[in-house]
Amino acid sequence: MIRAIVCALVVESVAGFTASVTKLPQQARTVAASTKMEVDEMVIGVQPPAGFYDPLGFVAKDGPEAFIRRRAVERKHGRVCMMAITGLIVHNAGIEFPGYLSVSEDLKFSDIPDGITGIFAVPPAGLAQILAFFGIVELAWWPASNYSGDYGCGFFGAKYEGAEKVQKLNAEMANGRLAMLGIIGNMFAECQTGQTLKEQLAAGNMIPF
Repeated sequence: MIRAIVCALVVESVAGFTASVTKLPQQARTVAASTKMEVDEMVIGVQPPAGFYDPLGFVAKDGPEAFIRRRAVERKHGRVCMMAITGLIVHNAGIEFPGYLSVSEDLKFSDIPDGITGIFAVPPAGLAQILAFFGIVELAWWPASNYSGDYGCGFFGAKYEGAEKVQKLNAEMANGRLAMLGIIGNMFAECQTGQTLKEQLAAGNMIPF
């Protein structure tokens, strides 16, 4: 039964990588005229089966500009979670940076535990450096005020325009949404079982296929 549910969810998630032609509300269809976004954010992420999903009516209540900000936040969270999922897989595969995380504390990168508990093993000075780096990125390098999420980097240097760019942005949004679900699910599982992803797989507690 569980395998059938997982398979159904996977099939549904595949649809998220296909651009949708769902008809949008009138206010949503006219948002491009009221903003200076290069891409209409009311189109990005509008994918089957949900389509333009706004059950609480935030767009009608707060206007399209507020929606664009929330979409930018969703995109940012998706990107962070995609990095988190990648880090989760890499660390659980036993791939670590060589050398020391802190020479003064004789702490190597390989000494940091896998999983959510690893953050508590990082010295306070290391956490402060991480937070400072986040602040520089948010305020100066890739400012959060840039709601488009386009910082001129391209996709590994590649640039896209028109329908191809919309398709890539839709794929990014779908991947980000799946990553948000994946990382929070892993965190809950670790807290509930006390086992990392690798330990759960080794113990047979989680069978992905």
